[in-house]
Amino acid sequence: MDSLFAPEPPEIYPNGFSTYVNVDGLSERLEGRSRPGHFRGVATVVMKLLQIVQPNFAYFGRKDAQQSRMIMQMARDLNLDTEIVVCPPVREPDGLALSSRNVYLNQEERKAATVLFRALEAAKSELAAGVRDVLQLQTILQRTLGAERHARVDYAEIVDAESFEPVVRVNKPCYVVLAVFIGKTRLIDNLYVEPKSSDSDELVFHF
Repeated sequence: MDSLFAPEPPEIYPNGFSTYVNVDGLSERLEGRSRPGHFRGVATVVMKLLQIVQPNFAYFGRKDAQQSRMIMQMARDLNLDTEIVVCPPVREPDGLALSSRNVYLNQEERKAATVLFRALEAAKSELAAGVRDVLQLQTILQRTLGAERHARVDYAEIVDAESFEPVVRVNKPCYVVLAVFIGKTRLIDNLYVEPKSSDSDELVFHF
């Protein structure tokens, strides 16, 4: 039997609500830097929902990679019984990741928005060709994104998949993470990269 839990805001945040959840470190970088306070709100409401519903599994999208990683950290640190499952992004045929924000793009901006996926593909091609230096990869990202006149880059970085700290070489699981304004709409996307094995320089890519 399917069920839907859809509480009204006053049920989650009653008068006098004053307790919040903050995941130090992870919540302060990239998205946390660009959107101060955002992750505190996310962690708090997810924590409340998991405590109320107490599901065996909770599913989050990898498009919001930093958010998913933060929720996994919260669940581990606070000994939650719920298993956090991270799912791959769903994409349009042209590569644009599905997002509620896509509806704000006009026709021209919608076409321009594919530059995020094209930038990730360019980074993948360089990595597949053996490039591991992050500065070289960032140059490729900035060049690809900069060629689109509707795009304004918030960040384009390569970070450790666990800590989301910047790395200098891609030799462990990493994310290529992008946040780009297309017109007035801010979009994010990423490419997950990991070594094929512990003794191999070959990489596996996950869009």
